[in-house]
Amino acid sequence: MSPRVTAVRPSRAIEGGRIVIEGADFSVDGPRLPEVQVGGAHARVVHASSSSLAVIVPSGLDGGSTPIRVEGTRGETPFVNIAGQFATGLHQVDNPVFDRDGNLYVTFSGTRGQQVPVSIFKVRPDGARETFSSGIVNATSMAIDAEGRLYVSSRFEGTVYRVAADGSFEPFATDLGIACGLAFSKRGDLFVGDRSGTIFKVDPSGKAEAFATLPSSVAAFHLAIAPDGVIWVTAPTLSTYDAIYKVAPDGTVGTVDVRFGRPQGIAFNPSGDPFVVEALAGSSGVYRIGRDGSPEPVLAGPNLIGVAFDSAGHMVVCSNETAYRLK
Repeated sequence: MSPRVTAVRPSRAIEGGRIVIEGADFSVDGPRLPEVQVGGAHARVVHASSSSLAVIVPSGLDGGSTPIRVEGTRGETPFVNIAGQFATGLHQVDNPVFDRDGNLYVTFSGTRGQQVPVSIFKVRPDGARETFSSGIVNATSMAIDAEGRLYVSSRFEGTVYRVAADGSFEPFATDLGIACGLAFSKRGDLFVGDRSGTIFKVDPSGKAEAFATLPSSVAAFHLAIAPDGVIWVTAPTLSTYDAIYKVAPDGTVGTVDVRFGRPQGIAFNPSGDPFVVEALAGSSGVYRIGRDGSPEPVLAGPNLIGVAFDSAGHMVVCSNETAYRLK
């Protein structure tokens, strides 16, 4: 029997991502493993059996729909959708955010207390990156309100700033601990995750009150609000597995029946589906949580931090240093 490929999972990836080529009758008992190429570049095989080959996506690819060729196979050529680099030179610690015009906002957060030349960059839909705002120490998480205004937290100052269209900013809420994740409700309340374990609710006037309490996080709180108003929260710790928390509109805390090794950014697409970044080595990437609670890998990639969707549902993912866009 000639070896054949039946599927590639997940079907999307960034450079360095681990994808699995499924099939049958792969030749793995000989002196060497089959040669695998992704977009004409050699892909390192990290696990092999007669029915699957796990490979690492090579760097330097152009992005877009990219052919995969496995030595000795016949039939239709499989493809993987590679997300190309969209913006580099970043220090991202949470999700990027899109505005209503399709511009992407990304940060250079810096080390604790570090004064950096640029706090927030704006990346236009054509990929042009420009300085947007400077002077915010440790810009951490961002959110956009119903009027299209950008808000950013400073985990160093425990402050959330409101940023004007010209990049100038003013304090909106203060004394918020180690302020991290941000998310707006449909009513206009801003929820802020304090890394020590408190979720604050900030009303439109900037008045804050403690809303819910969760276990503390070693990295950052990441927040997103579902269409039903429930706040989804990830808070990576030093544990082997971490829960995804759900905070009801009355402040009651529950969990999603799925655990990740190191969950990071979390976002909902325009259809209301939740997506979570998993940073655990070997299974790192972006997962969609199905209606039955099961996680489905949708994009493979190492060292990812955040994920965001524009109004059309196009996805951008971020590592600490780079934002990637799917074509």
